[in-house]
Amino acid sequence: MFDTLKSYLDSIQARDPAPRSRAEILLYPGVWAVFFHRIAHWLFDAKLYFLARLVNHFSRAVTAIDIHPGATIGKNFFIDHGFTVIGETAEIGNNVTIYQCVTLGGTNPTNGKGGKRHPTIEDNVIIGSGAQIIGPITVGERGRVGANAVVMEDVPAGATMVGFKARSTLVPAEQWMREFIPYGTPCEDAEGNRIDCIEKLETELNAMKAEIAALRDQAGQGAKAPEQASFDLDAKKSGTDD
Repeated sequence: MFDTLKSYLDSIQARDPAPRSRAEILLYPGVWAVFFHRIAHWLFDAKLYFLARLVNHFSRAVTAIDIHPGATIGKNFFIDHGFTVIGETAEIGNNVTIYQCVTLGGTNPTNGKGGKRHPTIEDNVIIGSGAQIIGPITVGERGRVGANAVVMEDVPAGATMVGFKARSTLVPAEQWMREFIPYGTPCEDAEGNRIDCIEKLETELNAMKAEIAALRDQAGQGAKAPEQASFDLDAKKSGTDD
């Protein structure tokens, strides 16, 4: 039991540089949320649904993390910070990392039956803060979901999903093989040269500004043309009168 706990805490420390010791990790709300969920899930499997919900509600009040007792969670699951919601039929594999304010939500079935309505998250997936993963979809192994992305379709293994609605951006093999990518968003090009994401955005923004300026210049020149023609006509009339 202690070896399992030690291994779990070490797996968190490998993904989070903030804690200075295993004891500090024991204060993480995500650790406590997973602990309470193990109890609630055991009660849920035993069909003691009220007691399972009671543990769930206590856990939510203490940790600000809501994990339905019916959700299935693998080994070394790490919720960083909290404010996360995980639905009843969600299935989470091993070594999955979720940052704050993530929802693994469900869809309302049209046939009136519960069934599978929440996502399946496979091994070694990283989900960035604020991401919304909705419906009975699958996020493939080593998939990455960027911050605030909205995912409503299956994610291929090794793909990185960004934006609203999220789109797939396949990452290079060397990125895919990495054990852990913080926040689920790599910022390196295919040659391995590190490129700052902010610099990329600034470059795109400057290009857009240049295009807008060029369009304004063209519009300004078009507006001056009629004025010039009117001036030439007035000058011709004046010469005729003389």
